Parts: sequence; C-alpha cells; structure tokens
Amino acid sequence: MDKRPDTLLKTEKLEEQNAKLEQQVAELTAKLKWYEEQFRLAQQKRFGASSEKTHPDQIELNLFNEPEVLATPAEQQPDLETVTYSRRKASGSREAKLDAFPVDTVVYELAESEQSCACCGGALHEMSTETRNEIAVIPAEVRVTRHVRKVYACRHCEREELRTPIVTAPMPAPLYPGSLASASIVAYVMSQKYVDSQPLYRQEQQFARLGLTLSRQTMANWLLHVANHWLLPVTERMRQHLLAQDALHADETTLQVLHEPGKSAESKSYLWLYRTGRMGPPIVLYDYRPTRGGEHPRNFLTGFRGYLHVDGYSGYHKVKDVTLVGCWAHARRKYDEALKVLPAKQVSTETAAQQGLAFCNELFTIERELRDCTPEKRHEVRQERSRPVLDAYLAWLRQQRSRTLPKSLLGEAIGYSLNQWDKLTAFLLDGRLEIDNNRSERSIKPFVIGRKNWLFANTPRGAKASAAIYSVIETAKENGLNPFKYLMYLFEQLPQLPDLTDTDALDRLMPWSVSLPLTCRVFKS
Repeated sequence: MDKRPDTLLKTEKLEEQNAKLEQQVAELTAKLKWYEEQFRLAQQKRFGASSEKTHPDQIELNLFNEPEVLATPAEQQPDLETVTYSRRKASGSREAKLDAFPVDTVVYELAESEQSCACCGGALHEMSTETRNEIAVIPAEVRVTRHVRKVYACRHCEREELRTPIVTAPMPAPLYPGSLASASIVAYVMSQKYVDSQPLYRQEQQFARLGLTLSRQTMANWLLHVANHWLLPVTERMRQHLLAQDALHADETTLQVLHEPGKSAESKSYLWLYRTGRMGPPIVLYDYRPTRGGEHPRNFLTGFRGYLHVDGYSGYHKVKDVTLVGCWAHARRKYDEALKVLPAKQVSTETAAQQGLAFCNELFTIERELRDCTPEKRHEVRQERSRPVLDAYLAWLRQQRSRTLPKSLLGEAIGYSLNQWDKLTAFLLDGRLEIDNNRSERSIKPFVIGRKNWLFANTPRGAKASAAIYSVIETAKENGLNPFKYLMYLFEQLPQLPDLTDTDALDRLMPWSVSLPLTCRVFKS
C-alpha cells in the first residue's frame, strides 16, 4: 500500500494530467496550423495568381554569398528611340508573316474614258501605284467529292470472242469503306476536337449552320474507326522509336470513363504520357489504362534502357532497368506553396521556406545559363557549380528536419526533397538530362484542357482511340507540323499501303520524316 502523503499523490496526479493537457494542446495547435495552411493554400489557388515565379523580395538571401546570382535583373526600360525603332520593325515583321499565304490581287484602274487630264484634256499615263493589304478569311465550306471510275471493255471481243476482258480504272482506296468519310472531313473533325477542344455536339451545330446534317454519333464512329484501324499502327511504330532513345519523360493524369467494366462511372481511370527529351526526334505518346498501377509504365516501357524523368510517384520504381530522374520543379513548388500560405506579417521576413526556395532558384539559374551548351559542357559545369549547391542544400535539409512539423507544408517540402534525394541528384549523371519534368507537364496540358470541354470518355475503346489521336497530333505539333494538314496527308496515304506493318513505309510517314510534303509544315517568319 502506497504510504506517501495524500498531498504528494495529488501533486503527481496533477502534474501527469498537466503533461497530458500540454501534449494535447500542442497536438491541437499543430492541427490548427495545418488547417490554416490548407485554407490559405486553397484560397490562393482559387483567387491568387498561378505563377510560381519568385518575387525579388523573396530571394535576397545570402546563402552562398552570391545574391546577384539569384536575383533576376530588372528589365531595362527602352528609351524613345528604341520604341520608335521597334514599332517600325514590327510593321516589317507583320508584312513578312504574310509571305506564306496565297495572294489575290485586285487592281483598280480608271476607265479609258476617264484617262484624260481635267485641266488640259491630255492623256493620262500610269505614274505609280498604291497598295493596301487586307487579311481575307474563307469560312469552312462543305463540298461533295464524287469518285467515278470508268470500266472498259473490248468491242471486238464482245462480238467475236467467248470472253470479254474488262479493265477498271484505278481509284484510291477509301478511308472508311461504305461511309461518306473523306480524309479531309475526318482530319477536320479530329483537329477541331483534339486541337481546338471543340466537342462533337458543337461541331454538329456548326455543320448544321453550313446546311449539312451530320450527327455526333456518325462523327464518333468515324473517329473510332480511323483511330483504331489506321492510327494505332502509326503510334506503335512511334513507340518503337521512343524505346530506342536514351532519356525519356513520363507523367500521368486522371480520365473519367463512364462504361468501364467492373468500375462505377465516377471512378478514375488514367492517361499515361511518355515522351522524348532534348535529344532525338520529338515523340509524344499517350496510353490509356484503367488504374494508376506501376505495372502500366513497366509494360509500356518494356525494352527501354536509360534515364526516365518522373515526379515523386512511387509506381515508377516498378520500371525495370532504368535510372529514375527526379523533378526539381516539384520540389520547388512545395516551397512556393509554403510561402503562399504564410500570414501576411511573415511574408517580408526571412523564413525557412524562403531559404529552401532560394536553393532551388540557384539550381534553376545555373540551368538557364546552360540552356544552349553541349551535353558535355553542361555535365562539366554541373559538377563545378550545381554539386556544391546540392551539398549545402542537403546539409540544410537535415538541419531543418528536426525543427519543422512533418505535416506542415514546409515539413512536406523538406520531406519530399529528402525522400527523393537520389532521384533529384540524378541529373548530375549525364549532361543530356534535365533538371525537371516540365516537358511532360507541358505535353499533358493539351489533354487536360480538352478534358475540361468534353469531360469524359464513354467507353475504354473511345479512351484508347483518344490516346492514339492525341499521340499523333501532339507529336506532329512538336515537329512543327500543321495537325490538320498532317492528318489529312496520313489519311490519304495510309489506306494505300499494302501492309501496315511495313516499317520503311511507316517511317516515311512519321512526323519527323524529311519526306513529308512541305504543305504539312508550319512556316514561321
């Protein structure tokens, strides 16, 4: 039996209760700060600017005794002469941009009866001309192309022989047998939907205003048939070229598919993106899959050996025989978010979030200076300048980890860099590698914008067709092609190929092929 005085027992009990209450207060305070951060972040994303550029006031930090390296020089204000000169040059540039277009010239002359001098009555002669250019637009119009091929027979054989040879004039194979679909209208519908984000129901209304009754169901059938029958061999050949590269980028985004077997209409499916980097021909491929499992990039990239730029998603670790390269844009973005949720009174003071952001800014400053360097030179400079920054940043991370709440936005930013450290430093291995995965984010953005307009895919078959179409269109854009004209050229040539597995024939149709006609290319002055 405890024989200590009652007052001592009560004191110990109160101290124990007080300790529990203090721990509970600390936990609740941490939760409150986290919710405040999430609220301010949500408000900033909803109402604030989306730019992640660093304000000059946030980077005046003496981390490396080189603040001038981090600072962005102020833009020089042009003087009056510069402004005047620039305007004159702009006019010439505007005229030069019209050189690629056909010109219809309209000449205005005086009638012969008016070509006499009002003063003396003498004959007038042409002294000079005045020219004015205007841009004329010819709206879309619908025409019918009627293919008529003649059948020939021999009259002598008809009269004298038992059999009469019949010869039929050759005619190009159709894009979609038994339908009204031509190469031009399918290319037009496809580019309207997947380049300009025009849903089929809006195109249906546009055609109706042109006097053509063309239902969205018919257009959908055209797109499905053409994508699955003609574009899949093209994208498969593009994939073979993709896997032969040394460095690739990957990313994924959500997609809603209404009628997916075994899944509700509200569940998420995924569109995976794979593309080439700064080396090799630009290739952008999309792959629809029902889940976000790491087996999908593993299967798609079977046979690839090299570097793979990714974000922090752990599923990419399932890809075999690759070196994963992390994304510093993701690491930097977390510090940017931590800064945006700071209370107003702390924005002007130096914080750990500003220090972490400054380390990231220093790395990106070095990369901007190396943009036009050779891979060998870029690798050399990274060892000299980027590696010391990384060493200092790692020491700072380890120091800050014990001082920061893990679940705060700053704690998440520090934890992300520490957890992804091997991937974040992999860009030092090869000068061909990039410091971020922004190529993937830029390439997946057209799909995200289009998704806001047409919202969902109806079936997995439609999602796969959309992935193939986006692959061809975005790769065409990356190679400087006009998507509509390139699609129309493909749909004219592919039906004429005797074998869609002929790699030589398909290579001549690839978006980077030098054998493509000049009409497919976008001319820039």
